[in-house]
Amino acid sequence: MNPRDIPTEAFHASGAEVQAIDFGYVRSPDQDRATPAQHPIVVIGAGPVGLSLAIDLAQRGQRVVVLDNDHKLSIGSRAICFAKRTLEIWDRLGVGQRMVDKGVSWNLGKVFLRDEQLYEFNLLPEEGHERPAFINLQQYYAEAYLVERALQLPGIDIRWHNKVTAVQSRADGALLSIDTPEGAYQIDAQWLVACDGARSPTRQMLGLESKGRIFQDRFLIADVKLADEANFPTERWFWFDPPFHPNQSVLLHRQPDNVWRIDFQLGWDADPEEEKKPENIIPRVQALLGADAQFELDWASVYTFACLRMDQFVHGRVIFAGDSAHGVSPFGARGANSGVQDAENLAWKLDWVLRGRASPALVGTYGPEREYAADENLCNSTRATDFITPKSEVSRLFRDAALHLAREYAFARRIVNSGRLSVPATLHASPLNTPDTDTFVGTQVPGAVLLDAPMTKQGQPTWLLRELGPDFTLLVFGPAPAWAHGLPGVKVLQIGIDVIDHQALAAQRLDALPRTVYLVRPDQHVCARWRTPTEAAVRDALARATAAAV
Repeated sequence: MNPRDIPTEAFHASGAEVQAIDFGYVRSPDQDRATPAQHPIVVIGAGPVGLSLAIDLAQRGQRVVVLDNDHKLSIGSRAICFAKRTLEIWDRLGVGQRMVDKGVSWNLGKVFLRDEQLYEFNLLPEEGHERPAFINLQQYYAEAYLVERALQLPGIDIRWHNKVTAVQSRADGALLSIDTPEGAYQIDAQWLVACDGARSPTRQMLGLESKGRIFQDRFLIADVKLADEANFPTERWFWFDPPFHPNQSVLLHRQPDNVWRIDFQLGWDADPEEEKKPENIIPRVQALLGADAQFELDWASVYTFACLRMDQFVHGRVIFAGDSAHGVSPFGARGANSGVQDAENLAWKLDWVLRGRASPALVGTYGPEREYAADENLCNSTRATDFITPKSEVSRLFRDAALHLAREYAFARRIVNSGRLSVPATLHASPLNTPDTDTFVGTQVPGAVLLDAPMTKQGQPTWLLRELGPDFTLLVFGPAPAWAHGLPGVKVLQIGIDVIDHQALAAQRLDALPRTVYLVRPDQHVCARWRTPTEAAVRDALARATAAAV
């Protein structure tokens, strides 16, 4: 069946039905050509990262070929924890509300030592944000909604059952050899983006490596579907040394469809194949839920912690994003979320270069920006892993002391690390930033993702991020100077005129006074700010933000 012929209701079905959707194989006209067809952008991998990238590009008017060696969505929950920033990106791509409607929203987490709660934390304690800190949603649902959106856009050609078998990188692109059920063919890509996962065949074909650290510990993921509603609230619960799994750690999350994700620490000596057997999983789950709990085992996997990344994400016209470029341990929900942020960073840059609005140097800035973000994620993930699974007696003594102190002392709670949850990186050292010349306070420095805030527009509620332009936005508190409306490719958004900051949260979060101006990139990162800018200063900042002045 042609994927575009799949009825929309198929993407709104139950988990089992969604996972069973077969997109099938459709022969491409490229396979009948005597010479390789040329395409501006080819993406390898139809997971959350590759699909997000393709949708973003297609919404900007680009044509994208997506190659995937499979013909179905992911099996099992896999990535389940999607952060506020990812939801904001997906809002722009037209799928955010679908994700939130199906997902389980949460802000609160609790940490336990044995059977005693040590403390709780709120990841979004303040009001005035459209999206929650996180939603929990099985990866197959997220992929289904992204595929559904992709099929609505004529610029995206998803080719299932298309396995890339060779990549020949050149200065002006890459030649791909592809295997299909009807034989092999080749295509030429002006730009190739590998979103093909942690084991990335593309990376291997080009002789590239991911380097880092593999931790000597194993964890069991068990997704269980309960017969009745559980007594656990919609929160993230993490136990150190619980009585039902002594000397190890356990994480509990709720997902849609009354499915609960449980992560059990196993230790390095555990046999992965034995631990995945239902007869070994069920007693562990019952020890947590209670002997009388009725449940079905939905999916299980055993994984080893690893924190790895490529030295460089950009190799000429071949670019790596998501797990193919960097991999982190699961605690902290940094894998899929950072991958979707990779896609957002890259999409507008490719679009500008292909339109001739910027040189390839702009795409080159994807590398240092997202490598910086990956290093931040790797650092947080490594610290969490070292705390959760101490490998020396000294480390264990330190961890246990911090846990005991955390009962009463706030300072110790800052030391306890059950996985620092994903937040977007502030790209402090980006060459696209214009350094401040005026004094500001707060977090909205050049390189930061712009914080959302509630607005009204013509008397109707809206949100600041939803009012930004698809390219650059000049955010002006008060009336904009006349010259601002002549800036090419820039939307001028006047706070107090075009939209009303009725709770004054935008002004507070951006430390804005009358005539304060922020320049915001297409990926919603701040790249410059002033109290009262000149036209020349803004034009210089635009040149820098598009790599023209780098």
